[in-house]
Amino acid sequence: MTDEPPFRHPYDLGDLGRAGAEIRVDAAGDDLARIARWADVRAVNGFGATVSLRKHSADRFSLDAELVADIVQDCVVTLEPVASRIVKPVHRELHLTQRIRTRPGESIPLNPGAGDDEVPEEIDNLTYDLAAPLLEEFVLAIDPYPRAPGVEFATAADPEVRPESPFSVLKSLKNRT
Repeated sequence: MTDEPPFRHPYDLGDLGRAGAEIRVDAAGDDLARIARWADVRAVNGFGATVSLRKHSADRFSLDAELVADIVQDCVVTLEPVASRIVKPVHRELHLTQRIRTRPGESIPLNPGAGDDEVPEEIDNLTYDLAAPLLEEFVLAIDPYPRAPGVEFATAADPEVRPESPFSVLKSLKNRT
């Protein structure tokens, strides 16, 4: 995986009204091939989401989406192609940092539903790449050990039957003399 994102979809949050907006984000053609190389999978046959944006204040926004991606990976046992579909909800709280003027020691209020690990994403300008959180959730949702249907890992031979150790062989040779 490289640091350069394989796909971008910039959106100006400054154009967002209080009613919010729904934006369709889809990758096609060369973008799908770049995403596959970036994520180190055999192929990405589909990648898209309908992104819902809401403006809570001049410097607070939220993003909700349901990512749907169709990928093909190599089976870890047989190396045959394994097709799978990823369906993943995506949520981000966004805070524009250059407009936030807080007093020292003052904290920014979080969404009441936010957990301990859900901190707002700080952005430094109103042009936000809608593809970035989708790509992040996509790569985290990829199965690291895909297996073709019905394929099982071969287990080791019966653990009760162990090969004779080299030391016991030497001991038996010593006993012969």
